[in-house]
Amino acid sequence: MTLLIWPYVGWRFLPDCDVRGCFPDTLLGLPATYFGLAFIFIMVMAAVLVVGIIYDAFLGLWVEWRSVDMERNPYVTYALSPNWMMTTALLAETLKRVSSEDENMEEQCDWILNWCKSQAREEMFARTVQKWDKMFDEKTPTFWFLDEKLMENARNLEFDDED
Repeated sequence: MTLLIWPYVGWRFLPDCDVRGCFPDTLLGLPATYFGLAFIFIMVMAAVLVVGIIYDAFLGLWVEWRSVDMERNPYVTYALSPNWMMTTALLAETLKRVSSEDENMEEQCDWILNWCKSQAREEMFARTVQKWDKMFDEKTPTFWFLDEKLMENARNLEFDDED
């Protein structure tokens, strides 16, 4: 922003400026241009800060009930939605393969893969597998961190709320 504003006021800092409101070539032994740019920068930052404070104080961006919503959402705290389960498992598997010499890291990656496997027993994963099976011509594959029994359980789970 400072550099966008500078062309409109920069002429006041030129040595050949002869209009009222021009600045001297130097202030305190430094070129006056530095002070002009610093002043514009401070004004832009102050404007951004004021807009942020007004937005926060009066438009309620961060209110207490939003924190409660997030704390009570299981998919933010301990549960994994299927897309996050797949991403987390993929990252854990990649990290496990890359750090094959670090036993501690391999143990942590195995723990994460087991956590992902436990999430495959949840209703949300079953709904997702069933939708994927309907959407694509081929059945959803058994992913590397799951076993065939989990996938069959997900395919065979019936839901009371569907037609």
